Amino acid sequence: MRTMDEATVVIKTTFHVPVEKVWQAWTNPALIMRWFGSDPHGSVSKAVLDVRPGGHFEITFNDSDKTEHTCSGIYKDVEKFRKLTFSWMWKSEPGFESSVCLLLIGEGNATHMQFTHSDLWHESKHSYEQGWRGAFSKLEKILEASV
Repeated sequence: MRTMDEATVVIKTTFHVPVEKVWQAWTNPALIMRWFGSDPHGSVSKAVLDVRPGGHFEITFNDSDKTEHTCSGIYKDVEKFRKLTFSWMWKSEPGFESSVCLLLIGEGNATHMQFTHSDLWHESKHSYEQGWRGAFSKLEKILEASV
């Protein structure tokens, strides 16, 4: 069994773009479709986002081997350009809910992002840290290409 520290993934990174661009990448379905999912050669087939407290999201993406994944959740805190928190569930693991908190700090033309995924289910088939780091690598490429 994992300890509480092992049941939480914290990733801190800096993107060399203004905070507005990072916020849009998390809240605009067309942009989510360009970077979401850990497989560098995967693709997103569906992204529905209702970004407001109590709003629902559902994202379906495919790995390069065509394995399909669907995640969904409810937005809890939505503070434009600053904070986004939401619940997280996998379609393949019903009944197990975790929490995501995204904090953004703009500093000129850079954005510091602290990403926390907590309350992770210790028996999950997903490698959360590896998965998020893969997704953020894709996010960094699309953000910095848009400068």
